[in-house]
Amino acid sequence: MGNQRVLLYITLFFIIYLIWAKWQVTYEPKPLAANPAASSQTLKQQGTAQSPQSDKTTSAGIIPQAVAVKEKQITPAVTENKTPATYIHVKTDLIDAKIDTRGGDIKQLVLLHYLEKANDKSKKVHLLSTSANQFQVVQSGLVSAQKGFSPSHNAIYKAEKLNYQLANGQNEIKVPLYWQNNQGLKVKKVLIFKRDSYVVNVNYYVTASNEKWTGSDYMQIAHIPPTAHKNKFDRSYKGGVLYNDKIKYEKHKFKDMAEKNIKENLNNGWLAIIDHYFITAWIPQKAKNNLYYSRYLAKKDEYILGVRSPALSVQPGKTLVIKNRLVVSPKLQYELEKIEPGLDLTVDYGILTIIAKPLFWLLNFFHTITGNWGWAIILLTISVKLAFYKLSEMSYRSMARMRLVAPRIKQLKERFGDDRQAMSKAMMGMYKKEKINPMGGCLPILVQMPVFLALYWVLLGSVEMRHAPFIFWITNLTGKDPYYILPILMGISMFIQQKLNPAPVDPIQQKIFQVMPFAFSFMFAFFPSGLVLYWVVNNILSISQQYVITRRIENAK
Repeated sequence: MGNQRVLLYITLFFIIYLIWAKWQVTYEPKPLAANPAASSQTLKQQGTAQSPQSDKTTSAGIIPQAVAVKEKQITPAVTENKTPATYIHVKTDLIDAKIDTRGGDIKQLVLLHYLEKANDKSKKVHLLSTSANQFQVVQSGLVSAQKGFSPSHNAIYKAEKLNYQLANGQNEIKVPLYWQNNQGLKVKKVLIFKRDSYVVNVNYYVTASNEKWTGSDYMQIAHIPPTAHKNKFDRSYKGGVLYNDKIKYEKHKFKDMAEKNIKENLNNGWLAIIDHYFITAWIPQKAKNNLYYSRYLAKKDEYILGVRSPALSVQPGKTLVIKNRLVVSPKLQYELEKIEPGLDLTVDYGILTIIAKPLFWLLNFFHTITGNWGWAIILLTISVKLAFYKLSEMSYRSMARMRLVAPRIKQLKERFGDDRQAMSKAMMGMYKKEKINPMGGCLPILVQMPVFLALYWVLLGSVEMRHAPFIFWITNLTGKDPYYILPILMGISMFIQQKLNPAPVDPIQQKIFQVMPFAFSFMFAFFPSGLVLYWVVNNILSISQQYVITRRIENAK
């Protein structure tokens, strides 16, 4: 029968797509987490002696080329990298960070509420780290074309104290750092950490001495991609991003930055390096003609993405204030869009975004009611089913009528034998007489498929659902069912649903349909349990609806 053949084609395409998608996710590169205990011990040993060895061997970063040459003229009394650096420990309700007094930059940052692996509380996500396996640090500083000196990210600052912790009732932590040169130029760099926020304010207070100071401030991210599990079929984007009102969302892959440096003058905007679930971004102070740039250090396979402000100046005895923001955050969609326009675009669902975003909105709405992502998926499934109830009803009516005429179709096959043309003509005449749409049975799958695939990418791309538990044995909705109970239930529900459908006349198609529940159960055994939960609930609702409609039509006949 024609509709059965179409269903087979749709199913085949569906299986191929899911296998391709699963291949991408299974073999995506996963950063190797640094051992928190080991990192802490290493930093403690290095604290008052010298800057971390990894900083020396990996990278000290670069200073924007336009003024790097001028800095060679500074006097030995203020030569950088001669004074040992120390670490400042800052802990809030969300992050645990270490600031290097060399440059006043954050060299390590741990997200306290995110685990590297589900149910393993010993390893938190290290978003910033000097570890060779997952090197990523943020750098910022000042540069000047004058004969005087400005503190780059290699300059040594003086700190008031080395430990800060957000106390009960305290809403923010301010970490002031001080630098002064031989000519009397004073710079205070203040890092502000706030409660319930992944945004760090990085402010400069530049006080000129007896002569006018002119220079720029810059911010950059130094990153070395992890070498483990690299795979060219990886779907999730990992690389650089530039954004402003004109260019909107512009991706810059690491391989592209290796081939050609970025050099763009943009008004306002921001830059970021993102991976599957997390984002590190600099949002510079609003200005015209910010210079966005990149550098690739081939020997170390290190990428630097940065932005430098246009020329700034401060008169003698006056103070210039520069305010920038650093975002070190999980990709929480609704939080990112509050911080800065365009940041929410880093959550990318691909070509299915137009369906995935409303799905996530509805999921998030149900989650606010239930407090559980599993129940939110169930309520979403019911909502989708109700939205397409009439369409499904029409389809199931058509399939029920086809069940009634199945014996007559079998008689036609016996009558016409191998004469397919005559057989098809007779079947079309019968369908027309009985008011049956032979393609009607395909509609439920056609409607479900884009929703199902969009939900697949929502489950994989939404950090809100990462490692989310449901009930009983389901402790991670983005991981597979550990006991394969949901895939087995899905296979059983598919088998029951097939019994309600008209049986194919072709023996080969009959065998294929008989195997499908087992094939799908096996395939879905390795898919996110949240996705299988959606499919099981959807099948149960479909079986209930189809059973009622089929019985009504058969009783009426």
